[in-house]
Amino acid sequence: MLFSLIDNLERLDIVLASGSPRRYEILKGVGLNFRIETSEFEENNSLSLKPFALATHNAKLKGRSVAKINPESLVISADTIVVLDNEIMGKPKNEEDSYRMLSKLSGKTHQVITAFGMFYYKYNLSTLDSVTTNVTFHALSDEEILAYINTSEPSDKAGAYAIQGQGGLLVEKIDGCYYNVVGFPLSRFYIVLNEFLGNFVF
Repeated sequence: MLFSLIDNLERLDIVLASGSPRRYEILKGVGLNFRIETSEFEENNSLSLKPFALATHNAKLKGRSVAKINPESLVISADTIVVLDNEIMGKPKNEEDSYRMLSKLSGKTHQVITAFGMFYYKYNLSTLDSVTTNVTFHALSDEEILAYINTSEPSDKAGAYAIQGQGGLLVEKIDGCYYNVVGFPLSRFYIVLNEFLGNFVF
């Protein structure tokens, strides 16, 4: 079912409303053809919203802004946030901020939430969904944290780590979707996509 869906999607103009190289690689890796058009919507993690609501809010506004100027296209958007004890950990501002985040994550379980949306402006269709994965870090020494920061990998990653890179060495276990932690919950996305396009005749 999923493989025939990929073939059918060849007939659609698909736009990914994200500049994330991780999302690009995940979707290209399963054979999805799309073009990139980043949203001008600026995320604001200081909004007084709970983490799930914030991720959904960001994914919705990213998708809507791109869909309005691409009414003939299927637009896909997403937003990933890292949460520890209700504290949202965005991209670190500097090395000191990376150290602060990684020290807090050390030896604890946090959540990675990705909300994603699909928008077809021409048909006034949209849907939103989300996936949460629990990630547990090893107890990290200062030496390990500083060595990881010196790789420069944390600098542009939510939560200051990349599970698909050297940051994977920090992770003891995960409970849930691995691809969600990377930045896009692939399996859930295809289930929702199949439902979303169920009324279309290809």
